[in-house]
Amino acid sequence: MDYGKFKYEAAQKARESRRNQTNTVIKEMKLRPKIDQHDYDTKKGHVVRFLRSGDKVKITIMFRGREQHRPELGFRLLQRLAADVEDLGFVESTPRQDGRNMTMVIGPLKKKSEARAEVKAEKVKAATVKAAEREADREIDKAHREASEPDGEEAPPAIREHRSSTWRHDMPKMKSNSGIKKRVKITGTGKLMHEKGRRRTHLMQKQSSGRSRLDGGHGPDREGRPQARQEAARQVSDAAVRRGPR
Repeated sequence: MDYGKFKYEAAQKARESRRNQTNTVIKEMKLRPKIDQHDYDTKKGHVVRFLRSGDKVKITIMFRGREQHRPELGFRLLQRLAADVEDLGFVESTPRQDGRNMTMVIGPLKKKSEARAEVKAEKVKAATVKAAEREADREIDKAHREASEPDGEEAPPAIREHRSSTWRHDMPKMKSNSGIKKRVKITGTGKLMHEKGRRRTHLMQKQSSGRSRLDGGHGPDREGRPQARQEAARQVSDAAVRRGPR
């Protein structure tokens, strides 16, 4: 007898048994006695989802302060929830007081394996429907291409409706780079520079919004300074020459 082969077969059987077994999972949902209708609907939706997946749900009602003297509020809320999900689960553990909380356990009507099989079947069905929709869209596109050929016949109404909703007959106007080529030049170092008058400035350099108020409405001189500023600098230099060295 080959002992290695025996160990391998035993391991394979154990793996298959673990794969087929169902682990019981208990989900918990907590509520308050004064819960609003919208919050109650949200909590109930989670309970329905857990029961459809084959899991048990433990409902806990939390009491605070003077609410502990009114346990009937929590009991009524649990009965209401059990009545709302009676088509998916049954009350496995009746409501009982546990300190400040009141608990109840709801078990699913279907087994875990059956729930998994149903979920898998729903996924396969949804994938089949989606594939059928894609195939129908391809058939409509193919019929549209055939009808768009100049054969002199008018397309069917379904194809005309599809063409008006999804097909573009005109293409948007494409922009050219001829204008930017006239304004921008690439320097030897790879920078983008543009010409503005007789000055070359970098594209990332902040440009002045308008003419300076000191130039009196005249443009800059050859050195790039306004006329008024140049005159003020000349007067300061003449005064320094007349004063002489200190």
